[in-house]
Amino acid sequence: MSMLDRIHDPEALRELPRSELRRFADEVRERHIDVVARKGGHFGASLGVVELTVALHYVFDTPRDQIVWDTGHQAYIHKIITGRNEAFPTIRQKGGLAPFLRRDESEYDAFGAGHASTSISAAWGMAVGRDVRGEDFDVVAVIGDGAMGCGLAYEALNNAGHTDRDFIVVLNDNDMSIAPAVGAMNKYLTGMITNPAYNKARSLVKEVLHRAPTSIGGVMEELAGRLEESVKHMFTPGLIFEELGFRYVGPVDGHDLDALVDRMAAVRQMKGPILLHVITQKGKGFAQAEDDPWTWHAAGPFDKVTGKGTKSGGGLPRYQKVFGEGLVQLADQNPDVVAITAAMPDGTSTDLFQNAHPDRYFDVGIAEGHGVTFAAGMATRGVKPVVAIYSTFLQRAYDNIVHDVALQSLPVVFGMDRAGIAGEDGPTHHGALDIPYMLSIPGMVVTAPKDGSEMLALLRAGVDQSDGPWSVRWPRDTVPSAVPHLSEIPPVEPFTWEVLREGRDVAVLAVGTMVLPALEAAETLAGEGVECTVVNCRFLKPYDQARFRSVATSHPAVFTVEEGQVSNGFGAFMAREMDAMELEVRPRMAALGIPDRYVEHGGREALLAEIDLDPAGIARRIRQLVGAREAKAALESA
Repeated sequence: MSMLDRIHDPEALRELPRSELRRFADEVRERHIDVVARKGGHFGASLGVVELTVALHYVFDTPRDQIVWDTGHQAYIHKIITGRNEAFPTIRQKGGLAPFLRRDESEYDAFGAGHASTSISAAWGMAVGRDVRGEDFDVVAVIGDGAMGCGLAYEALNNAGHTDRDFIVVLNDNDMSIAPAVGAMNKYLTGMITNPAYNKARSLVKEVLHRAPTSIGGVMEELAGRLEESVKHMFTPGLIFEELGFRYVGPVDGHDLDALVDRMAAVRQMKGPILLHVITQKGKGFAQAEDDPWTWHAAGPFDKVTGKGTKSGGGLPRYQKVFGEGLVQLADQNPDVVAITAAMPDGTSTDLFQNAHPDRYFDVGIAEGHGVTFAAGMATRGVKPVVAIYSTFLQRAYDNIVHDVALQSLPVVFGMDRAGIAGEDGPTHHGALDIPYMLSIPGMVVTAPKDGSEMLALLRAGVDQSDGPWSVRWPRDTVPSAVPHLSEIPPVEPFTWEVLREGRDVAVLAVGTMVLPALEAAETLAGEGVECTVVNCRFLKPYDQARFRSVATSHPAVFTVEEGQVSNGFGAFMAREMDAMELEVRPRMAALGIPDRYVEHGGREALLAEIDLDPAGIARRIRQLVGAREAKAALESA
């Protein structure tokens, strides 16, 4: 019988003798590899924290003691250990375990997490809340070194450090976020580990202590301890954390279970704010992931022996790849074009730009707000910055977009990947809000392409103009048709819509990814005697006023459909615009979009169908609109 068959929760884990922890950790690691190999999912980060996770649950009295993980892609091991091993194969699947941490999924998930750098702030809030209520438990924040590049982490450290409250931060240092970590802090941490003077001094201290006669061992131990502490402050990044008010402990080997348990047990007895520095290796225990942790951050199904993918790819590329290639082609023609991303070069395919134009490529790390204001500064000098960030991550930079870019009418282009339903990564990653939040910003040009070619045409139009900010959104999906070289794509006339089908009964104003499903729905409805005009509303703002007035005055009903939050979205925006028009007869209006709730995780197609953003759902909603109009007309004529 495997240990996982009898150890279902941390309470059972804590009953194990120390001698059996290594075997348990090996079984948990193997379980993680087996499931992700079959199902796909986040991979390397959790492999790197197997021993750390086991040690945390072994030393601390969870769930009474609160462990707050940063993001959630490193928490697969945590889920296996905390009563979810049997359900683990359902992770990221519709109706299965959530891909990240959820308070409503388990009492062991102390705080929900999907975006990075929140753990210290949240955990500090818990520690203060504990003390306000006079409670007694430990609070531990676990944060990766990549997440330490985000200002939120430092705001929390600064707030927490100069107090006497008991609070523990574990810095999981693996020299990675998703892509290789960037910035001064990464160099600082890496320099400590590789500093030969520091390592030589530490070795000397240990050697002196080892050679000390038993009779004077106590004195030598005290002297060696003081010497090592002095050496640590001379050569390690402990000084920066201690200046922030934390007692620095480490570094400790994150794959040495005995050392981890010993050090954590000691830390648990200390008072005040403590930072424990743990060195881990992303992908630990799977050779391919150790050699290439960037690629193996997440994986589709694969052969666990060879590492080769077992799921065949489609014939058409993903939008992100088309964007990356098109951005390179733009930069080939225009030396002022630069690319900026926030720790997601592979996810946004800006790594292609990095390879082609390394001197014009900037990865700012997990610092979206800084990336936007950084771009604004560049734009003041005539540079053409293209900021490529996931729609959901760009939310973190909203104030920077408003005050630093739009208010100053700076021509920064925002390329928003993963707009709309992001699939298995769930509500923390669905890009549901970018249409409402971009529409709300004065001076922002908001665009959404129907396919890959139009995406590149809109991107080029944004780069070519100099009047202010410009945004383009695209989904986590394959393009619907082949995309030629940028030079072969005709320009799009700014602020125009495109009528793709003429009808008399209802005008369908479709946005971006909903254009082709709307056309398919119109074909279905035509067989039922309902004729639809389908308009590609590629410019949401400014919009094609002449075309809108034309369809509003020539159709008894107008139907908007968008892969974005329906509340305050494009449909609501157009309803407001129609209210401002002086029409003798107003057409009936209805809007379809992502509903006013958080959509769960699952396959993209299944989720779109669930919320009626597929051809069948669009046709059904149009039938309701037309049927309601006909019923009203019949009632009025009776």
